[in-house]
Amino acid sequence: MAESDAPRPLEGVRVLDFTRVLSGPHATRMLADLGADVIKVEPPAGDLTRFTNPRINSLATYFIQQNAGKQNISLDLTNPIAVSLLQRLSCHCDVVIENFRPGVMKRMGLDYQTLVVNNPRLIYASVTGYGSTGPWAERRAYAPVINAETGITKHQGDVRGGQFANDPYSHGDVYTALESAAAILAALYQRTTTGRGQFIDISMAETLLYVNEHAHDQLWNQEIDPGWIRSFQPADYPVLTVADGTMVVVSGHPAERGTFEFYLAAMEMEHLRDDPRFADVQRRLTNLAQLQQIIRHWALGVPNADELERRLAQHQLAMGRLRSTSELAETDWARERNAIVEVSDRGTGTVRIPNSPWHFSGSDTSLRGLPKYRGEDNRAVLSELLNLSDEEISQLEHDAVIVSRIPEL
Repeated sequence: MAESDAPRPLEGVRVLDFTRVLSGPHATRMLADLGADVIKVEPPAGDLTRFTNPRINSLATYFIQQNAGKQNISLDLTNPIAVSLLQRLSCHCDVVIENFRPGVMKRMGLDYQTLVVNNPRLIYASVTGYGSTGPWAERRAYAPVINAETGITKHQGDVRGGQFANDPYSHGDVYTALESAAAILAALYQRTTTGRGQFIDISMAETLLYVNEHAHDQLWNQEIDPGWIRSFQPADYPVLTVADGTMVVVSGHPAERGTFEFYLAAMEMEHLRDDPRFADVQRRLTNLAQLQQIIRHWALGVPNADELERRLAQHQLAMGRLRSTSELAETDWARERNAIVEVSDRGTGTVRIPNSPWHFSGSDTSLRGLPKYRGEDNRAVLSELLNLSDEEISQLEHDAVIVSRIPEL
């Protein structure tokens, strides 16, 4: 991938990244794409995602997607000398981010209270399942657990008639990554006026409450107006098949006041206004299956998705084709927007992963750099930031304070 010489918004910001798997690594990939110098710290066992598949040249594509563009150092975090090195490195950093369980960083001597003594400008973000305080602070938490605890999994099953299943996407991790990056950016901005950093406590559970657009409705315990659809209910939006077999989703509840009329106009079935089954919102909801069947039958008579989109758009309805990620990557849209990029596989080929989504008028924010092997930047980081000599670094390697796994390709 060709890299631009354009400036990046976070140039000059340095991040010491202790995070693993997804919630933290995605947040720091965002910061790296925005221009921060991110130094990923891995223990000798390595990030769990290094051992997933697909993989090539001893690099897992999961790891590549979340960690390309970061420097990588690897230290034995149980060794006091390694901890001392990391404490010294934190003095050269603007941000520290970690997603261990509460108390782990304190036991290692790498908690905020310890590091801020020598770096009062430090911004320290701690990502946990349920927060650093409270009765659930010590619980183990991964995205499927948080999805279940915060009502996401139950609601998904409820709208599918009680068919409960874990979501294949790790919403608790990815949403928390977004909120973490936003909080770090806000703290960096506030530091410009206060001159001081601060501790940021971000929980996955609170994040999923925050991003749940239906939480207001699920918390409502008073009467409601029966003439309106509660909180849009997108699970009821039609999934249609047109004559050539293409499947699409239409955005808009067919029972909703106003939207119902859009469907009738698009289908040229204005007579359904007088059908007693569909006379008002409540009766349309009662007979929603029949209304959906009418819409599905009509769509089967439309030759293709382009024609369906044309007819719907004339009446303020949007639709999208059911595509796989690989199908989307082959569209003119993806090519024009540079939505998918190729990053080196550290051999003779490349791996395709998503690019960052931002398009700045005066900055470059696209993916840059390589996916790194564990400990690949030990020497560069320790010599540049701590002024350690080659002999000192070699001794640290000999003593297994720092470690690396850089395969011969």
